[in-house]
Amino acid sequence: MTLKSNNTKIHTQYILNTGDKVPGVTTVLNVLDKPNLLRWAWNCGKNGVDYLKERDKAADIGTITHLLILNHFKGTTPDLSEYSQHDISLANNCMKSFYEWEKQHKLEPLFVESVWVSDIYGFGGTPDFVGKVDGKLEIIDYKSGSGIYNNYLYQVSAYRQLAKEQNLNVERARILRIGRDDNEGFEERLITSFDNEFELFLHCLSIYNLLKVMKRSL
Repeated sequence: MTLKSNNTKIHTQYILNTGDKVPGVTTVLNVLDKPNLLRWAWNCGKNGVDYLKERDKAADIGTITHLLILNHFKGTTPDLSEYSQHDISLANNCMKSFYEWEKQHKLEPLFVESVWVSDIYGFGGTPDFVGKVDGKLEIIDYKSGSGIYNNYLYQVSAYRQLAKEQNLNVERARILRIGRDDNEGFEERLITSFDNEFELFLHCLSIYNLLKVMKRSL
């Protein structure tokens, strides 16, 4: 099958056939409290570090890493001219960890960074990878942060719904955390049960939509 992808940016717009805009998966999940993020911000402040700058730097490293993996599968070279050499270097460390993981598996990518929208539930998303891993159809979500958190499970459960609406019977999902440091390596978590996680996501979607209605009424 031909590898399909879209060149997307962080703030992708998701639009239904009706022309209505709908939220993305990560935007929906922002209604959840993130205690790990709060602790990280507090530690930044305690150490005299501007957490906003650190957050943006981390986002850039994640973006570069996603671009490198996308172009790795496409056999092309990304334009990284807008990013600092320091951030590119850390993203290259992530790629070393990714290659270390990749050589242990047989990958058959079908869709990378493809923009999908759920006409059933009204949300959109851009899964990093949908394809076969060791012969099984799965979704992979790459992370370059410091851990694997529960909201990632809710995220891939929503991506699975998007894949179902593309007539793809995804058997499992994988959170792949790839380290930024030379010796950090990788960490992964395989998910084969999605029902509770997707139900929680739908509750978040309901809260998100209700908050929008309430905001318009103010």
